Amino acid sequence: MTVYRKVIQVQAHGKTTSYINITEEVRKAIEESGVQTGICAVISPHTTCSVFFEEYAHDRDENGDESLQHDLNVGLAKIFPDHENADTYMYPGPEHYAAVESWPNAKDYLPNGPEDLWNGDAHLRSTLLGSSETFDVNEGKLGVGTTGYIYFADFDRTRGRTRRCVITVLGE
Repeated sequence: MTVYRKVIQVQAHGKTTSYINITEEVRKAIEESGVQTGICAVISPHTTCSVFFEEYAHDRDENGDESLQHDLNVGLAKIFPDHENADTYMYPGPEHYAAVESWPNAKDYLPNGPEDLWNGDAHLRSTLLGSSETFDVNEGKLGVGTTGYIYFADFDRTRGRTRRCVITVLGE
């Protein structure tokens, strides 16, 4: 059995949810793996990010999000409203903030101070959607229909940053 692992970088812009279409990168990883029959796992190692499978929607809103992503934003905001201040969610509490402040790279996480941790909504949205998807690999190709696309979503709106996504292909 072959196990092929590739890590890709994606750029999240912050301010709004970042949706990145990673379908072609997944197809390329499958091709590079040489696997003809197996599975492909696509995984986010970040706690405010998700990987999901959705139909490509051609229409876009004023932020550039596809119409299904726009609708997903509206639905998720009804379940988990935006984290706008320290009173919106219990997270992050004073102990968590103190722990983050003690990290040697705290400035990476808190470049603008405590409001950079006001991302409770991002954590909850990511928890709901999940951090990974698994796909069929058949005849050396991604086994999805014509309209199925794979998206990496970063729900953390506190700042833009580079994120990682792991693609693992297993099979023969």
